[in-house]
Amino acid sequence: MNPTADISVQPAKPDEWKTYRDLRLRALLDSPDAFGSTYEAEATRTDAMWSARIAAATSSGKDRVLFAFNRNDACGLIWCKVSGDEPAVADLFQMWVDPVSRGMGAGRALLEAAVSWAARAGMKRVGLGATVADTPAMRLYMACGFRPDGALEPLREHSHLMVQPMSLALGPVGSTD
Repeated sequence: MNPTADISVQPAKPDEWKTYRDLRLRALLDSPDAFGSTYEAEATRTDAMWSARIAAATSSGKDRVLFAFNRNDACGLIWCKVSGDEPAVADLFQMWVDPVSRGMGAGRALLEAAVSWAARAGMKRVGLGATVADTPAMRLYMACGFRPDGALEPLREHSHLMVQPMSLALGPVGSTD
């Protein structure tokens, strides 16, 4: 049986803010050490704030929010954003897959869809930050070609956990810029 047969990835639509909200809050509860934000900080957002967040992202042309689905159930999330500091770089945030759907290829499908979007948007590099640990997420990033790129940074204020900035070069092999 193909483990990815039931997994699909779709961009978020403006009216899917509830799906985004639910995935984001589940992610923060499930994996608090993987994100710079916290459940406590985001659970206080109003519905209007969640709706505005997705509406802005889906209309900006600089963001791409992607959902993974296991059949018809939303099971994963990744947010791509063109960097404000480096316009040829896309940053990845909020990567998460529901524990029930892990090991089915949802994480890889989300990551590949995000990188593909960045390449089509003309980005030269994709960056992300991963909590330093031997985790499935870190192994996935490495397997997909991401490499350490910069000094370790604290996960958030007052955290003992560190984040490794990582990047993946895009474009033809051997091209120069």
